[in-house]
Amino acid sequence: MLKAEMAGIVVCVVVLVAASAFGVLNRRRSGRVRVRGRDGGKRLGAAELGGDLGERATLVQFSSAFCAPCRATRRVLGEVAELVPGVAHVEIDAENHLDLVRELDILKTPTVLVLDADGRVVRRATGQPRKADVIAALGEAVGTP
Repeated sequence: MLKAEMAGIVVCVVVLVAASAFGVLNRRRSGRVRVRGRDGGKRLGAAELGGDLGERATLVQFSSAFCAPCRATRRVLGEVAELVPGVAHVEIDAENHLDLVRELDILKTPTVLVLDADGRVVRRATGQPRKADVIAALGEAVGTP
C-alpha cells in the first residue's frame, strides 16, 4: 500500500513539473515577433484584408470578440501605426474570415502579421506583442529610408 501511495505522489509531482515547464515556455514565446518558414512568400492584398495596404508596411491583427489581449494589441498596433509614417493597421475578425485564417495557419488570437509594402509576410507574433518588438519588426519590413 505504501508503494502505491508513493507512486501516486511521484506521478503527481512529475505532472506538476511538466505542466509548469510548459506554462513557462508558452508564456515566454507568447507575443514574440519572429519569422516562420511557412510564411515565406505569402502575400496579402487589399481584397483579403478588407482595407488598403500601408504605403511602407501593414500590421495585420487577427482578433476575436471575447479576446482580452486583442484589445491591448489593437491599442499597441494603433499607436505604432500613428508613430511610423506609411504604416497601416488592419484588424480582421478571425471568426468571420475562416478561409483566410486556415490559409495563413492562424491558431490563436491575437496573431499579428507584419507585411512589407508589397503585402509579403515578413514577421508574425502570436499573443500580445510588445511595442518595441513591433517597431523592430517594422524595421525589416520598411527597410532603411
